[in-house]
Parts: sequence; structure tokens; C-alpha cells
Amino acid sequence: MTTDDTNFDFLYDTPLPEDRIATHEQPLSDHSTDWGTPEGEGAMPDAVVWPVSTEEVAAVLAGANERGVPVTPYAAGTSLEGHAVPVEGGISMDMTKMDQVVEVRPEDFQIDVQPGALGSAVDDAAGDHGLFFPPLPSSGKISTIGGMIANDASGMQTVKYGEIHDWVLRLEAVLADGTVIETGSRATKTSAGYNLMDLLVGSEGTLAVVTGATLELAGIPDQIRGGRIIFEDRTDASAAISDVVQWGVDVAKIELIDELSASMANRYLDADLPDAPMAFVEFHRNHDVETEIEFCESIVAEYDPVDVDIGRSGREMDEMWEVREEMATALKQYDPDLEMLTSGDVTVPISKYADLVEHISTLEAEHDLEIPSFGHAGDGNIHYTVMVRKDDEEHRALGKRVDEEIVRHAIDLDGTSTGEHGVGMGKQQYLPDEYTEGTVDAMRAVKAALDPNGILNPGKVFPSE
Repeated sequence: MTTDDTNFDFLYDTPLPEDRIATHEQPLSDHSTDWGTPEGEGAMPDAVVWPVSTEEVAAVLAGANERGVPVTPYAAGTSLEGHAVPVEGGISMDMTKMDQVVEVRPEDFQIDVQPGALGSAVDDAAGDHGLFFPPLPSSGKISTIGGMIANDASGMQTVKYGEIHDWVLRLEAVLADGTVIETGSRATKTSAGYNLMDLLVGSEGTLAVVTGATLELAGIPDQIRGGRIIFEDRTDASAAISDVVQWGVDVAKIELIDELSASMANRYLDADLPDAPMAFVEFHRNHDVETEIEFCESIVAEYDPVDVDIGRSGREMDEMWEVREEMATALKQYDPDLEMLTSGDVTVPISKYADLVEHISTLEAEHDLEIPSFGHAGDGNIHYTVMVRKDDEEHRALGKRVDEEIVRHAIDLDGTSTGEHGVGMGKQQYLPDEYTEGTVDAMRAVKAALDPNGILNPGKVFPSE
């Protein structure tokens, strides 16, 4: 597919006014990259549009589909696998002006939102009614609901509350040819017809463009406590976390932060973390929270922790989690001579978590690399970053080999190459390792059925044939 000879004047025949259509250099450049994609790895779009309604989205898609023009959905640009970056030019469809919280129905524990609404706006609107949206990812304050749905995102509270798909009730979306569909229901369950909603959640903008969503909410718990547990080494820390989960401790969050990540966070954020591996934990209860904390303490005691401090609340605990939320930025800013090769998010069954963490430690020592590791340990997820020297191709090649070995080891442990970041451009080569050829072919068949001209976010998810 090429857009070299395409005339984009058809955009001016859609309901979009001229001031929400751009073909000049700055907006095109702004939409050619995102948080995790270095400049030059994607392609410059030929045009950027900012729709404000489902009708406008449908009109642009219908016109693009008739002409075989690629359309890449874009929003906050916080993707780590290049989902919002065009690979074949075409149209970048920026959804950030569809950012309204449409309605909160506290009596049903529901909220209707447009896809460009930030996670923070959803939580603020829900909070006015004593409710919250539990599956927000760590980047929830700066990422959009549409992006979260596209990636089936998850975050620090997944261990208790599940992923985004567990909290989506209904979607409005536009197919590649401009057809508007609705999936799911505002009822808490439905068995009517094919479950197209769960097909769209996690489809990374390759099957449809979401234009509206009904999300389920939960009540803010009465008792929220948390803190940190410090260990001698990260293998002990990961094993203790696995035990906490396997014994059924009711944790809302349980995060691993290794000693290198802590050191980097201290340097960038002026934090006061000890240079040691640790677990951050949080409990959500409506009663008997102290009993659950004592249960957790009794399990981690078997690993002789250096310090246990998990009775915090209020601002003191919020400050701890603010450090964790800024961890990825701290790593990116750590050393001007180093760069993040990848932002890994492999995930394994909880019984294999300590094995995975130990494997990363072994590779780090064997190859004399810095591989800071942290993440949502309670659901078997680890974010690791192979740091490589800038302008050193040999070191970069080594880092890529080590990164690939970590991912393939996770898959060998019955895990996945991506627990929450999605496939995008960065994880395509691993899809055939996770699934049989027939499974990948079935995915391609679904794509071909809903987007026969291949205009929606081409170059994502599937490895080249």
C-alpha cells in the first residue's frame, strides 16, 4: 500500500472543518512518533485529522477505505510498541478532541466516556460519587481510555481487579468502511450473539476505531493501607511475592522494584528509596485490613526481609506510589550516555515468576549489562529495560540478543511476550512462538473480514508474511 499518488482533498468533503485537517509539517512530524518509538522508525503521515463525533470518524474511514488510504488511530502517544505510529503514511486520526465524560450512573456503577478521555478524568468523575475505575494502568493519568481499550491495558491493581476487558460493558466503534457498530450491553451480562466487544478490546486499532465506551466502576474501599518490604536480593523478593499471591493474601497491588531501578529512581526523582530490592504493597478492604496485613507479614517473614513497613496510609502512601508511577521516566532519564533498548512487559504464571527474575539477573551478570527490573509482580508481570550505550552498535546488538532471550524464556515458561503493552511493531516476531500457525491464520482471517482493504493501522500485530 502506498499513498505517494493519493490526493487527500477528499478529507475536505467530509463533515470535518478545515481547521481540524492538517497536512503541514509540524503536526505530521508530531504524529510520526510516540513515547516508545524513536524518531525515524515510523513513517510520516500525509494528513492528520481531529474528529469530534462518531459521524466524522465514519466519514473519514469511508473515504479512506474507498481509496485504500491507511488510517492510524492516535491519542495520547503513550504507547511503548509503536501502535499509534504510521508505517505506510496515510491519515493519522487523532482522537484527543473526543474527550468527554458523557454520563456517570452511580446507581448502576457505570460511566459512559469518549475514547479521548484521560484515565484521570474518568477517575475524577467517578470519585465525585465515591467510585473509581480499578484497572487503570500506571500511565492512567496521561493515557486515554481508547488507547487502554485498544491494548487491553492493565496496571498495578490487576492482581485484585483484573484487566481493562474485565471492566468494559459496551463499545461503540466504526469499522474500516465507515459502518458504525455497537457491541456488548449496559446490562452487566449478555449472551446475545457473537462477543464482538472482547474481539475489539486488545485489537490495537486494526479492526475498528472505538468512539464510545460504557465502563463498569467500583466503590472506593473504606480501608486503604500499604507500604514496602525490603529484601536482601531480588530473587528472594520475587519468591516472596509469589508466595503472597499463592497463599491468597488479598492484595490490591504488589509491585517488585529491584535495586537498580530504586537507584535510578533516587537519581532522577530525588527519592529516598534504599538501594535494595523491595516490594510495594497495598490493601483495599472495607473491614479487617489489619488482619490481611498480618497475614501478608507472616508469609514474607519466611524470607528474612530486611525491613517490613506496610501500615502506611494517606499522603505518606501516595508519595510512595508516585515514585513507582514515575519509574519508567526515571529510567529513560537515568544516564545521557545510555538509552533504553526496550520496555519489556513479559508475563508468566505466578509460580514461574521467581524463575523469570533469576534468569534476568543471570543474563545481566553474564553480559555485564544494566537491566533494571520492576513491575506488577502479583500477576506475573515484569517490566525490564536493557540499557545500551548510545552510538555503540555492537553493544546494541548484544542488548537485542539478551532482550530476545528474556522474551523467549518467558514464553518457554508458559508466559507471553507482552502482558499489557500489546504487540504493535515491537513484538510481532514472537506471535508465532506463542500461538500455533492456525491460530495466527485465524487472526489474519478476522482482520481480512472486518478490514478487507487493510487500511486500519497496517503494519501492526502480524509478522510480515
